Amino acid sequence: MDLFGTAGIRGDVTTTVTPSLALEIGRALGADAAADDADVVIGRDGRTTGPGLAAAVESGVLAAGVDVTRVGVVPTPALAYASKGQYGAMLTASHNPPADNGIKLFDGGTEYTQTREDTIESRVAAESTPTSWQTWGTTTHEEIISAYRDAVQTYASRYGERPSELTIAVDCGNGVGALATPPVLDRMGAEVITLNGNIDGHFPGRESKPTAASLTDIRAIVKNGSFDFGIGHDGDADRLVVIDQDGAVVHEDTILAILAAHLVSVSDVSDPVIVTTPNASGRIDEQVQTAGGRVERVQLGSLHEGITDAEIAGGDVVFAGEPWKHSHPALGGWIDAVASAAVLTRLIAEKGLPTLREPIRERPYRKKSVECPDENKTAVMEHLKQTATEEFPDAEITTKHGVRATFPDNAWTLIRPSGTEPYIRVYAEATPEAIDSLVDEVITTVSAAVDSIDDQSAWS
Repeated sequence: MDLFGTAGIRGDVTTTVTPSLALEIGRALGADAAADDADVVIGRDGRTTGPGLAAAVESGVLAAGVDVTRVGVVPTPALAYASKGQYGAMLTASHNPPADNGIKLFDGGTEYTQTREDTIESRVAAESTPTSWQTWGTTTHEEIISAYRDAVQTYASRYGERPSELTIAVDCGNGVGALATPPVLDRMGAEVITLNGNIDGHFPGRESKPTAASLTDIRAIVKNGSFDFGIGHDGDADRLVVIDQDGAVVHEDTILAILAAHLVSVSDVSDPVIVTTPNASGRIDEQVQTAGGRVERVQLGSLHEGITDAEIAGGDVVFAGEPWKHSHPALGGWIDAVASAAVLTRLIAEKGLPTLREPIRERPYRKKSVECPDENKTAVMEHLKQTATEEFPDAEITTKHGVRATFPDNAWTLIRPSGTEPYIRVYAEATPEAIDSLVDEVITTVSAAVDSIDDQSAWS
């Protein structure tokens, strides 16, 4: 049974994230909470299937003998904040289409590790039974969004300047980020114009995933209006996209580099560490090293585990991020695009976005996908690991998190399986003169591996 991807469980509510599965997940989560004598807090995003699935999770938790606090419709980082000192379940499919939903589990404000997700899967497969009727839990309701917004504002106040002169456009994509980012930025002193600020699980304003294509409206508004920059969120506000004054999307790794370098530069620890993923740009390493820190890389979707590992090894993690997603350990161990929006706003108020971008070397970066059936991904990746040295003889090869090849001129490519879709992902960064040929070479190599495994499957 493989329920969990790189960001919890996601899928169609008629085939994957069904009420019966949500009930069993609730029971399994309840077993963890019962063992720690803790409660469970449950929240959801604005999807139309959220109330039913949240009720199913609640039923499972209660049947495990654990009390539940329902916090209603909230951003995922707000649910994570509320789960400090207890367990949490968030009903969200993040940026997926409206027919999907999902479940993310938290313990003490941090997402479940893969090991703990494996335990949940084992319990679901075992179909545990309810506890005795005398010991079932009870439910209470609590409003937590105000406390969360206060916490973000207090955290962000450590950095930059009060943005009283900034005008910002925020496209919430009909998601729950509307409950957090515009109010936080407004209270900090910025003038905020909100697009798609009504929460609607049909996502009528645009698709939930914030991309250059889906953010066409806000890009045009920022370009043609008197805005300092723009912000785009996904459905549950754990992704941040930044738009410059020209209406262009700022590369996600440039935003990572800006935030990482600043948090390293102002830290007072002896060994400031930035945790990121193998697909993140070398521009992050350059900026962090200049600021006096170091970079540790961890598997995509495992920032929380990377933070723990780095701290066990003696480092002090001051920031963690993968493309579009950021974690601020001084605030909490969760992914939080609202916090990043607040910190970045204060940095822009102090220096301006062009000045923040100026020292960053932005070489061309590409992301491509090669179709690959889910059942063949493991065999394809094993084949690529075995042949990588032959395919890329001039490169340094690492295979800890996929296949990463780093070339003498610091160009690099990463090949890894998608955790949520039937693709092998290809990432590459190189000079303008070399990027296209590098991408073509890697795509050809991956496609040949996929075809090879397909042929073997057909004959087996």
